[in-house]
Amino acid sequence: MHDAAFAADPHQVYDRVRAHGPAGPVELAPGVDATLVVGYETALRVLQNTTLFARDARRWKALNEGHVGLDHPVLPMMAYRPNCLFTDGAVHLRLRKAVTDSLARLNMTRIRRDVEPIADYLIDRFSERGRADLLNDYAKLLPLLLFNQLFGCPADIGDTLTSAMSAIFDGRDALRANEELTACLMELIALKRRRAGDDVTSWLIQHPAGLTDEELKDQLVMLMGAGVEPERNLIGNALLLLLAPGAGGDGSGMLIEEAIDHVLWNQTPIANYATHYPVQDVDLGGVVAEANTPVVISFAAANSDPALADARRTHSKGAHLAWGAGPHACPAKDPAQVIAVTAIEKILNALPDLTLAVHEKDLQWRPGPFHRALVALPVAFSPTPATRTASALRSRTAPAAAEQPVPTTAPATVRPEPAKKKGFWSSFLDTFRV
Repeated sequence: MHDAAFAADPHQVYDRVRAHGPAGPVELAPGVDATLVVGYETALRVLQNTTLFARDARRWKALNEGHVGLDHPVLPMMAYRPNCLFTDGAVHLRLRKAVTDSLARLNMTRIRRDVEPIADYLIDRFSERGRADLLNDYAKLLPLLLFNQLFGCPADIGDTLTSAMSAIFDGRDALRANEELTACLMELIALKRRRAGDDVTSWLIQHPAGLTDEELKDQLVMLMGAGVEPERNLIGNALLLLLAPGAGGDGSGMLIEEAIDHVLWNQTPIANYATHYPVQDVDLGGVVAEANTPVVISFAAANSDPALADARRTHSKGAHLAWGAGPHACPAKDPAQVIAVTAIEKILNALPDLTLAVHEKDLQWRPGPFHRALVALPVAFSPTPATRTASALRSRTAPAAAEQPVPTTAPATVRPEPAKKKGFWSSFLDTFRV
């Protein structure tokens, strides 16, 4: 599940597994074996049975025995962290409540308000060129910058957060990127403990669950990991459908919300994940998943299960598994959809003659076992002046940067650093600083 053939056509792998039953053996990455669940009912069975199927990756037998190296590139996505994804029972309930209560304070009006200036800023960076890569110039950066906003990041921390998360998702020097990510988040937590803001980081700190710094750091990593990569792919795959209907269905005349729902069914942004570790050997429809070995849910294959033919025809919103199911189901599906709708509305309204710059058959999908992600989405359009950011700035009574706390670290003159190119978050804050 890690080569170019899988990226180009993952359903040929799902179909081969399905021919043997609702689950079967796969290789997620070189040297990393797992059982992939492709049947809808079996997926629900695993997702909902927390007694038999644990999420704690410290059970992973091959990792514990040294068969999977500690520097393996899948570890940032699979190794244990003390967060909602990798915990069970009372620990999971405690962490999950802190996360869901904090997310509940983000109303949809605020989400749209925060997305719109970021979208304007990014569009202005390429609108005068008449061409762009909507994945890497827009869909990838927008959620990264949005999480900087939601977390209340000052400029330097936000730049590191953006670059480190990008490197982890792209598989570039994952160990170094993970170290940088950890360091910048711990700095952010220390800052927010001294000076709270109106942001998710501060709300998590203030929650009655009393999270430790380590727990706080890992909830923030989980929120970004569960939000940035899926959001990028949701926006990118929906734009592809709207710009090239043959890429996934008849997108002509589709509403944005309809295109998003089509993607959740057919180009599931996180296609395979939710790794479980059976506490004992388990028969999954004829295939035995051994105790403490990875059992991965294929949301994409479950959505294409022939047993769901009727639901697929009507695109029943309650049936697909793109948001997961059970106690670990995504707690932020409503904000995620608002972010995607707003981002797509902004780009289509700003560049109304947007067209795909290559034939859809020439587009490439990024290799990897977990996601359904384009490598790039090149488009062409009539060049337009870069004036949207200025308009957004004039229309905001309280610019985004004004809400950002000022770091209480020593001034630059005390701790001089070599001049370096500003990151996206620094540039965004500079644009909206008054």
